[in-house]
Amino acid sequence: MFPLGAVLLPGESLSLQIFEPRYVALVEDCTDGRREPEFGVVLIARGHEVGGGEVRTEVGTVARITEVIELPGSRYRLRCKGTDRIRIEKWLDDAPYPQAVAEPWPDDPGADDSALLAGLRERAERLHSLTAQFARRNGIRRPPPSASLDELSEDPTIRSYELATRLPIGPTDRQSALSAPDPHSRLTALSTAVDDAIAMMEFRLL
Repeated sequence: MFPLGAVLLPGESLSLQIFEPRYVALVEDCTDGRREPEFGVVLIARGHEVGGGEVRTEVGTVARITEVIELPGSRYRLRCKGTDRIRIEKWLDDAPYPQAVAEPWPDDPGADDSALLAGLRERAERLHSLTAQFARRNGIRRPPPSASLDELSEDPTIRSYELATRLPIGPTDRQSALSAPDPHSRLTALSTAVDDAIAMMEFRLL
């Protein structure tokens, strides 16, 4: 397991610089040719990535290693791809690196999400408009680009994760989306997150 200060979502890419001895050991074990080159990623709810002792979330994602670059000084650069969502059943010893018993957690069937999807697109446009207005007011020449919510998958689960990766939301909201039991619930959580961001931006523009 690799606790991080960020949320990895299924289908998302992840780049890592590995230098801490416990995670160097993890990489070397994952790439020894005896197992799948993958590990679990969970969000650090409280604490730091380096040193241990952090509080971890119980829902994460499998990271499949797609590229390993060995660097001088027992360091590595990894490129990974998020695959399956997992739920932690039990945390094990942290020696030589964090370990856990984890099970795949596929989505439950959900209700039709077409209305939520349409509403989410409207919310995203509203948020972008407010962000651009804030940027102009504060002399920022290049406001953040609008999140593209087009060319999404037809699969409800994949589509819901694609939306979560494209929307300008923070780690806590991304974790809420990851922990949602089904695509409909995930879009509901994303809609709430964007509503909160809109309210915050409107307050800053007062």
